[in-house]
Amino acid sequence: VQLQASGGGSVQPGGSLRLSCAASGVIFSINSMGWYRQVPGKEREVVAGMTESGFTNYADSLKGRFTISRDKNTLYLQMNNLSPGDTAVYYCHFDGRTTNWVPFQSWGQGTLVTVSS
Repeated sequence: VQLQASGGGSVQPGGSLRLSCAASGVIFSINSMGWYRQVPGKEREVVAGMTESGFTNYADSLKGRFTISRDKNTLYLQMNNLSPGDTAVYYCHFDGRTTNWVPFQSWGQGTLVTVSS
């Protein structure tokens, strides 16, 4: 299963971006999906996650500004009121099973979000 992330770019503080992550391959089910971000020199951190049933969770510092959503095998992250501290490479992650009932975990290639004036 391959994930293709897109939607990153440069935005001014206070602006918004919507990231997308499209999965391709023979997916039977998805257990969980999520967005992570990483700044050079720091560990990758959780941004938001969603279970198969639709339960969502967010990093405490991002609640109210970021919204994770899903449409079939595409995952989205709506980011509002962005600040320079949100500058990072954003990665998506899927955990599920293929149609051959083989478990998989896949990462997207990362999309860069830069927030600056």
